[in-house]
Amino acid sequence: MTTTQTLQPGQPIVRIRGLGKRYGDHVVLKGIDFEVQPSQVVVVIGPSGSGKSTFLRCCNGLEQPEEGTVEIVGHTLVHNGAMLPERGLNALRTEVGMVFQSFNLFPHLSVLGNVTLGPRLLRGLSAAQAEAQARELLQKVGLSAKADAMPASLSGGQKQRVAIARALAMNPKVMLFDEPTSALDPELVGEVLQVMKLLASEGMTMMVVTHEMGFAREVADLVVVMDGGGIVESGDPATIFTAPRQERTRHFLQAVLSRT
Repeated sequence: MTTTQTLQPGQPIVRIRGLGKRYGDHVVLKGIDFEVQPSQVVVVIGPSGSGKSTFLRCCNGLEQPEEGTVEIVGHTLVHNGAMLPERGLNALRTEVGMVFQSFNLFPHLSVLGNVTLGPRLLRGLSAAQAEAQARELLQKVGLSAKADAMPASLSGGQKQRVAIARALAMNPKVMLFDEPTSALDPELVGEVLQVMKLLASEGMTMMVVTHEMGFAREVADLVVVMDGGGIVESGDPATIFTAPRQERTRHFLQAVLSRT
């Protein structure tokens, strides 16, 4: 299959057609069609088990769908169930940053070591270049003073901000966030969301799976509601939160917002 293409002006940076994923007889995703434009912030919401995280993981090859096509940052990642070869997959992942809910920092490396590792190994930066870039990114996420700290000494919010800096160090064209605040104590959520808001304001293309409705209202260009492995509806935050078209969306939002 064709693995790369030139991203033309006005062309979506993410294009998904007929995406389907199952585990045995259990259908996780079914017939998803979706596009993301450059610099767009897309927030994906919906009940637990609706397929949100699987959908996101299909966008960087962490999950292999059985059906459909995924095109992202000029690569055809999946076409009719055939995945990009390993070399192409590794190249794609340098352009698509991923932040997980569980941080996934290397515990034996310092904060600086975590942020410099990828650029040195995968982008060929010298140690000095990687360190200079890492220090700039740590300043961006408010952790300049923690450069020499080990992950075990950090709070959950600090660990997640290091994880964001580590992803940014690869100079990605798209950032994927899989429930980045769900593992945090409530008082630490705000510091991570603040960094994400900064990235959005700078024009970073972002796809965010989250339960943070306030973030979705404030930052999203497009809110996508998922349930049962499909997209129920999508629209701008004002429409989704004040005048949703689908009863399933209304029911979900009533349940979620009543707990806040």
